Amino acid sequence: MKLWKRNAVVAAIVLFVCVAVYLNWSYNNGRETISPDTGTGKTLGEAALVDGVTIVGQDGEEIPASTEGGADTLIDTYFADARLSRQQARDSALSLLRDAAASEDADQSVIDSANLSIQAMADYTMKESQIENLVTAKGYADCVAFISENSVSVVVAPPEGGLTAADVAKVTDIALSETGFSASQVKIIPAG
Repeated sequence: MKLWKRNAVVAAIVLFVCVAVYLNWSYNNGRETISPDTGTGKTLGEAALVDGVTIVGQDGEEIPASTEGGADTLIDTYFADARLSRQQARDSALSLLRDAAASEDADQSVIDSANLSIQAMADYTMKESQIENLVTAKGYADCVAFISENSVSVVVAPPEGGLTAADVAKVTDIALSETGFSASQVKIIPAG
């Protein structure tokens, strides 16, 4: 009986990961570009992507996008997309865990496991938010944190000239203090 319960929990986790991958794929697959003449969207694939933005003229001809501010726009878009994907995956997993915990025929160990997973997700969400707020308070434009059971990754918008060793040390210190992980479990990644 315990083997069945363990397999059910593993299957639920695998399902959560698959749902997260699908949501991420479907979200990024539906991206649109903007035509300046009409302001309406156009599905990617119908025009080439230039610096993350495609502009289509009135005659349907592509106009190269200005690179001025392009990198900043891409980085800003990355952070918004990453947060949205993270939240969608968590919402989906949370829904499945709540359903498992509320099931009338669920064994107490399955309910307890689902409740522990829900608590862990809530804890991760709060810690990620705290890391993101503290990093931006240190003067970085933006960041997004991803916490798992055994590690934390923090993607940081690098200042002009890139991330220095001092920048990495500041962000690592914040991640260590908020999560209690060891330095070997923390990854700092510059965006862009």
